[in-house]
Amino acid sequence: FELLRSHGRREEALHLAEGARAQFGDSAFPLTLKGAALIELERYRDALGALEQAIESDPDLALAWHELGYAAFRLGDRNRALLALDRAFALEPHTETLRLRGRILRDAGRYQAAEVAYEGAAQAAEHAEQRQGAEREIAITRRYAFYAPRRPEDLSPAERWFAETGTVVLAPDTGADVPDDATLVAAFLDLARDSRWRFGQVVTLGPALPAWRSLADGLGAPLVGRAAFDAAAVPLVVAQRALPGDAGWSALQAAVTQDATGLVFVLEQAADDAAPAPGAADVIGVLSDAGRRGARRINVAHALSEAQHPAARLAGRRLKP
Repeated sequence: FELLRSHGRREEALHLAEGARAQFGDSAFPLTLKGAALIELERYRDALGALEQAIESDPDLALAWHELGYAAFRLGDRNRALLALDRAFALEPHTETLRLRGRILRDAGRYQAAEVAYEGAAQAAEHAEQRQGAEREIAITRRYAFYAPRRPEDLSPAERWFAETGTVVLAPDTGADVPDDATLVAAFLDLARDSRWRFGQVVTLGPALPAWRSLADGLGAPLVGRAAFDAAAVPLVVAQRALPGDAGWSALQAAVTQDATGLVFVLEQAADDAAPAPGAADVIGVLSDAGRRGARRINVAHALSEAQHPAARLAGRRLKP
């Protein structure tokens, strides 16, 4: 069942759950499987009904309470979801239950309580991957708390981008004009000056743009290609946009992150991209929509406050030679 579920084969998972129910009757576990399968199909009310039956049959089945908590959460009943998850954890302490509790609390804007839940998830983790996942959620929660008392749903796309990835956006606000490359480079130079960053080289990836010469001159650093990349020089790696399919992009981005020296700057990033942390830039000029930049206003002061956040991607980086 879990294999089908994890591979997105939802109808097959439901069919398997129905088969278990036909074989074992309306006992708690088959009903819980059915509820879980219905959740995957986004049939949350039907799932809730099956899970309520499961709990009526066996009120001590932790999995049923966990799945009921998730179904209630997706239906917008946060209080019921939290009560169900508390019951699930009391019956069977599990890191995923605490992670779900943290997610619900964070969505409600209860950031401190959410962080406590994620810290508990990290402590309850049975292996390194679970612990690392919980620690990532702690960092995300701390970045969301930067915008408190607003909830995640109340944030702008650029604010959510920072909260989810730790990446700073230079032009986050709705404005009157579409920022061009020169405007975004000027904003980065202002941010670098205010942050007292100094780079030993500007390393270009992708198309050669006139803006890169202006950036290098403004920083007083040589403009070089990828072959001249030197981690010890405190490099600024630049591209028009992220190049996830480019081996050079992946190698240089990973080197900057692993060596904790220098940073990666792109002029634009598609707002609908998932942008997993391993492939993300550290500073983005502007979020684009369907490959087009919209009218946005530069806000260097806000970018500076995000860049200095202790949970930003830049935290702990060496940004001076």
